[in-house]
Amino acid sequence: MNQTAPPTAQDWRARAAVLPINGQAFIDGRYVDAASGATFDDVTPIDGRVIARVASTDQADVERAVAAARRAFDSGAWSRQPPRERKRVLQRFAELILAHRDELALLETLDMGKPISDSLAVDIPATARCIAWYAEAVDKVYDEVAPTAHDQLALITREPIGVVAAIVPWNFPLIMAAWKIGPALAAGNSFVLKPSEKSPLSAIRLAALAAEAGIPDGVFNVLPGYGHTAGQALALHMDVDCIGFTGSTRTGKLMLQYSGQSNMKRVWLECGGKSPNIILADCPDLDRAAATAAGAIFFNQGEMCTAASRLIVEASVRDRVLEKVVEASRAMQPGDPLDPATRMGAIVDEIQTRTVLGYIDSGRSEGASVLAGGQRVREQTGGCYIEPTVFADVQTDMRIAREEIFGPVLAAITVQDAEEAVRVGNGVEYGLAAAVWTRDIGKAHRIAKALRAGMVYVNCYDADDITVPFGGFKQSGIGRDKSLHAFDKYTELKTTWIDLSQ
Repeated sequence: MNQTAPPTAQDWRARAAVLPINGQAFIDGRYVDAASGATFDDVTPIDGRVIARVASTDQADVERAVAAARRAFDSGAWSRQPPRERKRVLQRFAELILAHRDELALLETLDMGKPISDSLAVDIPATARCIAWYAEAVDKVYDEVAPTAHDQLALITREPIGVVAAIVPWNFPLIMAAWKIGPALAAGNSFVLKPSEKSPLSAIRLAALAAEAGIPDGVFNVLPGYGHTAGQALALHMDVDCIGFTGSTRTGKLMLQYSGQSNMKRVWLECGGKSPNIILADCPDLDRAAATAAGAIFFNQGEMCTAASRLIVEASVRDRVLEKVVEASRAMQPGDPLDPATRMGAIVDEIQTRTVLGYIDSGRSEGASVLAGGQRVREQTGGCYIEPTVFADVQTDMRIAREEIFGPVLAAITVQDAEEAVRVGNGVEYGLAAAVWTRDIGKAHRIAKALRAGMVYVNCYDADDITVPFGGFKQSGIGRDKSLHAFDKYTELKTTWIDLSQ
């Protein structure tokens, strides 16, 4: 039987050349221009070309979108639908995402530079799975009856919170959005999505699929634009009941301030990370640990909040581990994101490229040793590409050991024992993820308990499933995405007390 060959790089380039791209906002069930008519250029980091002009929404558009979301919520067209009906529509939504997999993957790759193979195999399926999982969960979450006296009845019910606004980052445009869309819509809320101005295109396309699935007008809105205009206006809006934010810790703190300055809206934050990956001398498989360490920092060009950017290695195995990490990095050199063979793509834009290169310069000037990479490459393409970079001899007070870089830069820190590894691991303001590699299960438990992080991986890294919560300690955020716990963010608990004694 003849099988259709998978698309080649040439095929993807041909598709990109004719791909229709919509840059409008989506408000109250239809695509519209920004009220001001303003737009901004969407530039692909693949080669620096302008691929779309996108609506630059601001306060006036936020007013329109929030008003539409509130009308839809108050009408009950979605909020009072039986859970089984919301389930049916959201399942259809997930099916449509998969049906448009190639188009959405191409938009993701063009917009933020990740390899097309990752967009296809990771981003789009994970987005669909998230929506489908919350669809399936919504009619299986039960309310409660409190154990009160026999002549009293206390009901504890969940109600949708109202109008939810989500501000999401550019590194996983659809996945980060889906983690908020899924539970918020399943619970019956109306939703306003503000994608990053660096990667808005797939979110804009997603809006039409939501409408096609049967989500009522006004329930799902998309506002492309800048953080200091559309994002700030959403966060300060008196009729937005909840903000779900993923992005930098600095901006997350602003979200908290905006809540206090407005209506004390609920604020849920998933912010920065500087995750420690601890490899101890009794690691069961050093080769596997080293290969995983390379993937944990260089996947998605290092543009991950959970990126294992600090490799903390016990001294006796340091040289062997670093040799293997450097070897693995050589197989992850930047290439054309539209080539299915490419494992590492482009940095999202010129601003982020300069930021990452600045950190590399800082590491050199502070005395760290560059074992691999450290250079901008493929400049002749007009795009944004940086080699996977490995620093050794990193001290804990260096910027590359303390600050989130959000790029393919690994800082290797040598320690003498497990106790020092934990102290170093906990020695930053972040607490999103961490890992420890050891064959001693007792030691693994003790270290996992001691690490101040929302997710700790043992003999693996970045293991993932929609059924487990995602989020961090300290300045890595507040609240959890994913799992049934995410419903807590987008619902209010109500107690109804009934006196039966009369």
